Amino acid sequence: MNLTAKEKLEKVRDLRPIDDVFFEVLAANPAVCQEILRVIMEDNLLVVSDVIVQASEQNIYGRSVRLDALCTLGNGTKCNIEVQRSDNDDHLKRVRYNASMITAKESKTGTKFEEVLELYIVYISKFDLLNGNKTIYHIDKILRETGAIVNDGLHEIFVNTVIDDGTDISELMSCFTKKEVKNPKFPVLSSEVHRLKESEGGVSAV
Repeated sequence: MNLTAKEKLEKVRDLRPIDDVFFEVLAANPAVCQEILRVIMEDNLLVVSDVIVQASEQNIYGRSVRLDALCTLGNGTKCNIEVQRSDNDDHLKRVRYNASMITAKESKTGTKFEEVLELYIVYISKFDLLNGNKTIYHIDKILRETGAIVNDGLHEIFVNTVIDDGTDISELMSCFTKKEVKNPKFPVLSSEVHRLKESEGGVSAV
């Protein structure tokens, strides 16, 4: 169906950052991902040097995956940002599967396992996935017998848009459900949302 310019503009203005199609265009700007990750990971020095949106990780043995935004950080660490509106699947297993695909794809033949990449998964949902009444959750592997944390290089962070704990993270998450983002705490996100919705080039990109 061919839409008029006005109809396209109306559809784009109706989108929010939590919507897949809009987030992928937003995330194509590394500065947007950098601002988001600096808030969520509470690291004002974090750098995003590259982003691949709609990255497809192929699997000849089973199902492939399509990633929302696979970021490379300044220190070479990978961070995959996913947004999810619908609570209609096993999201923990989805994260586990996606992480394994990224790890396999990024690992080179003949290298030692100590060289397997450090990977962060940031999963942004429109619902409280872990039902703990928290805005953000960090999943760690724990030794049952001693309580010590085991670091195998995979870091899982779950954030949601529904729980407001008064932090900058929850304030950022509230922006993800709005059609207009005008928050001085998040100038890059606010500016890019405005550009994509109001400029001819931005609307075309969406």
